[in-house]
Amino acid sequence: MSLFGSIQLANNTLRASQIGLQVVGQNIANANTPGYIREEVILAPATTQRQGGLLLGLGVRIEAVVQEIDTFLEARLRGAVSDRASAEAQERTYLDLEGLIGELSDTDLSTSLNSFFNSISEVLNQPENAAVRNLAVLQGRTLATDVRRLFGRALELHEDVNNRVTDLSRDINRLTSEIRELNVRIASAESGGATPSDAVGLRDQRLLALTQLAELTNINAIEQPDSTVSIFVDGDFLVLGNERREVTVADVSDNGRIRSEIRIAATDSPLSAEGGALAGLTESRDVILDGFLDGLDDFARTLSFEFNQIFSSGQGLSGYEELVSEFAVDASDATLDAANLPFTPENGSFEVLVYNTQTELSQTSTIRVDLNGLDEDSTLADVVAQLEAVDGISAQITPTGRLSIESDAVDSTFAFANDSSGLLASLGINTFFSGTGAADIDVSQAIQDDSSKFAASRNGIGEDTLIAIDLAAFLDRPLDSVGGENLAEQYDTLINTTVQGSTVTRSVAEGLRVFESSLESEKLATSGVNLDEEAVRLIAFQRTYQASARYIATISDLLDVLVNL
Repeated sequence: MSLFGSIQLANNTLRASQIGLQVVGQNIANANTPGYIREEVILAPATTQRQGGLLLGLGVRIEAVVQEIDTFLEARLRGAVSDRASAEAQERTYLDLEGLIGELSDTDLSTSLNSFFNSISEVLNQPENAAVRNLAVLQGRTLATDVRRLFGRALELHEDVNNRVTDLSRDINRLTSEIRELNVRIASAESGGATPSDAVGLRDQRLLALTQLAELTNINAIEQPDSTVSIFVDGDFLVLGNERREVTVADVSDNGRIRSEIRIAATDSPLSAEGGALAGLTESRDVILDGFLDGLDDFARTLSFEFNQIFSSGQGLSGYEELVSEFAVDASDATLDAANLPFTPENGSFEVLVYNTQTELSQTSTIRVDLNGLDEDSTLADVVAQLEAVDGISAQITPTGRLSIESDAVDSTFAFANDSSGLLASLGINTFFSGTGAADIDVSQAIQDDSSKFAASRNGIGEDTLIAIDLAAFLDRPLDSVGGENLAEQYDTLINTTVQGSTVTRSVAEGLRVFESSLESEKLATSGVNLDEEAVRLIAFQRTYQASARYIATISDLLDVLVNL
């Protein structure tokens, strides 16, 4: 090899060492940079040169500067990130829901339930005391208020989760746009180089964006031969080379609640939600919160209708002079079991007691409700006709479809008894609770206005406390409408379902956090910067550079000798 060839060999070595030192410095500088992937210099022997009959090497050449990355591990880690984000979204929802329920505190719903039924027991001890009945009414209002408040706050939580789903669409569009732009820049940077080096800074940014996108929704990222990355979600692509698809939000109403759906704008098809925060929020909204809201609504409906069925067959310390049903029928000629009432009556009858306040005598009339399906079933007009036939009262259907009853004389009142049809509770006549569910449950206005009408007697106005005995024991009474459970068990089932779901979700979320952490550790072992290792590489490149410089000095001395000959 000539002296000039030796100088070229040394130059290649110096250049390789210089680039190696620069890459090591880059790694050290980014040791704490989130998402940074360690870079490595790929060295290879330079081409050979023939010198006489010999082939002599020309030193070293830089083949590439690449990232130390395990693509399979990265895919597993993105999957773990999606699973963890989904579980954490559900975990947060359960924690918020448990905070709303506040079980075991002094303001939980079970405390209100017990206080209400305890106040009814006090009516048994002092049936003539109007103040005791007023306390029962107040406790009933407190219970209804607590149910409405809990339902309203759970509904607010439902709306908040739904809004977070909407926010995700903007984040998904931002990240896919960023990834598409990085695809173009990476492909451009890596396609024109003499050596196949990675566009390391750009690739770091893209990898970080992919991880952030995986936290939002489950993705399958596939790197193409042209260095671009294609992103698929359950077969639908969001990014394909330098193309991307926008996602939009469509609102759907279900049971009076708005659900936001993220859809791919180009196809108007729902974006799959099998992982990531999107899956967790969707599960939180459509399963956890909807399940709780529906369960609380069922509880309120059971409390209202079943309690009212007992209450409506009783009488208070005074009767009614006039009364209008809370609920209306669609048409006066529609059969009562098909009149779109919130609660459906059945075949049976009820009694109307007309009480003369002067003579203290009462007259009882039976009103039949024919809903056996064998002949012409009863309509509200049929019931009104029977009521009109009762001496002392008048009945009519109001223009809004409600039943109106009033006394014919100032010295007479009326009450109700022995309703086996459930029609009184279905219409909202002589009931304690008003409303159709957890959103609007309350104490009926007639009872609020006059607590003496709190029905405690079964055999006449102010006669006994037999109805109050049934009402006081109602909390533990098996109910056919809920499969033989009592009201307390129905409430416990609702709470236990929430608590058990929360416990399981917390356990799953913690397990997924640990799994993600283990994968992250594996990634750091491969792609992370180890300062000790970088220090060793730094010294090695430094020594190589120094040796090459001394080699050049030696060649320079030889060249001087040659020139001076």
